[in-house]
Amino acid sequence: MPSMRDLRRRIKSIKNTQQITKAMKMVAAAKLRRAQEMVVASRPYAKRIKDVLARAAAATTETTHPLLIKREVKATGYVLITADRGLCGGFNANLIRKATVELKEFANPKLITVGRKGRDFFKKRGFEIVGEFTNLGESISFDAARVIAGFIMEKYLDGTFDEVYLVFSEFVNPLVQRPQTVKLLPLEAPAEETRGGEYIFEPSADAVLNTLLPKYVEVQVYRALLESKASEHGARMTAMDTATENATEMIAKLTLQLNRARQAAITKEIAEIVGGAAALEA
Repeated sequence: MPSMRDLRRRIKSIKNTQQITKAMKMVAAAKLRRAQEMVVASRPYAKRIKDVLARAAAATTETTHPLLIKREVKATGYVLITADRGLCGGFNANLIRKATVELKEFANPKLITVGRKGRDFFKKRGFEIVGEFTNLGESISFDAARVIAGFIMEKYLDGTFDEVYLVFSEFVNPLVQRPQTVKLLPLEAPAEETRGGEYIFEPSADAVLNTLLPKYVEVQVYRALLESKASEHGARMTAMDTATENATEMIAKLTLQLNRARQAAITKEIAEIVGGAAALEA
């Protein structure tokens, strides 16, 4: 059985850890509020620009933009978005697990990694990583998304990838983050029943495509980055809350052991005193 000194030392250590996890939970909660606002604000625009471009692609008589042309798939690219840091529960592990399952389906998969965790995992296992981006910060800027999107389009146009998928975590709420795989390139027109009414494009559908298609890729990458960042903050807040509660339970159990050990020591001392008094009387 641990001594009272050991128990006191463990209780003090856990209390110090509890203070850290509680502070990290509060910081993550503050960051989550802003990240969640940005996610909610980005979703309608991302959906609308995708719908407009998909309908424009369906309206063209001849597809000429290279980002729309389907070609034989010889190499598939995956853009994996993870965190730079840990201590966020299963956030990184879930994304890496989903990407691992997806990559097994292709003979020649290639990766673009955003975040250290995904990069380190797949680099150690010998996967081909054609691009990596880290240290994007806690607040995702559109300029960062534009740089990543530009790199993706460059690799698609030069034939490094024949199709591109985004693997990211969709933010549902602070307790739920859902790993998603979304096809980014080439853009596919919607099914006939989902196209809705006819659109008139001015000056032409081709002109709209040539102007807005690169912007579409940037917006979709930006949205995926925002979703993943909000998911990361939510997962970290939940993980730190759980860690704080676990620390409270451990402190309670150790305190109970300490009280029992103290009571046993007091009982032993009383017994010794009584035994000594009895010996003197004898």
